[in-house]
Amino acid sequence: MGRGDDQLGEVLLRNFLHTLGKVTSPPDTLIFFNSGVKLAVAGSPALEDLGRLEARGVRILLCGTCLGHFELKDKVAAGEISNMYAIAETMLGAAKVVNL
Repeated sequence: MGRGDDQLGEVLLRNFLHTLGKVTSPPDTLIFFNSGVKLAVAGSPALEDLGRLEARGVRILLCGTCLGHFELKDKVAAGEISNMYAIAETMLGAAKVVNL
């Protein structure tokens, strides 16, 4: 989350996901790219929070190319494997896009 210390960024992102699960109006969709897809695979410390978000109706899209790059497609534990077409449509159709 942000640029700088990777360890701090990981803590901040996990806290952010935890907080999203408690806010009154969570986002419609979360999209994970690059190494961010590692948050949604088996063994991730963020799985509990992602599961809560999914239970609240938040759609979680994972970059399939990214999962393939990291050889993680068979370890997805939250969200759905997606492609750039669906991701682009989702982002272009959103009223607001926030990048972290």
